[in-house]
Amino acid sequence: MSDKPSVLFVCVHNAGRSQMAAGWLRTLAGDAVEVRSAGSVPADQVNPAAVQAMAEVGVDITDQTPKVLTTEAVEASDVVITMGCGDACPIFPGKRYLDWALDDPAGQGVEAVRPIRDEIEGRIRGLLTELGVPVRA
Repeated sequence: MSDKPSVLFVCVHNAGRSQMAAGWLRTLAGDAVEVRSAGSVPADQVNPAAVQAMAEVGVDITDQTPKVLTTEAVEASDVVITMGCGDACPIFPGKRYLDWALDDPAGQGVEAVRPIRDEIEGRIRGLLTELGVPVRA
């Protein structure tokens, strides 16, 4: 990895889990990590329940839009974290791959999204520890 690690979060629609993970990583790592997110079949918009759940903890993801997963995004990332994208994620040698089994917030209300949000935060904090990146206060 370079001096500044890069992380790509991938889920099917790039509207819930991957957007929340990217929001947490941007918030907790600041400029110390390059953050990307994408989906194998991106939705038209970020899940409103995910936006609301993140806003409740002070993380603003309202300006994010679902993006299509590209080979270039995978190649440019040191760590690729998949969240239920199945075989749609390309595999490249030398990359670190993690698969986070998380409930899909699609079609769920904010009450169902909160525990997913909180689990993602814990995983992001663990990832930062592994990467040797301090958590911003």
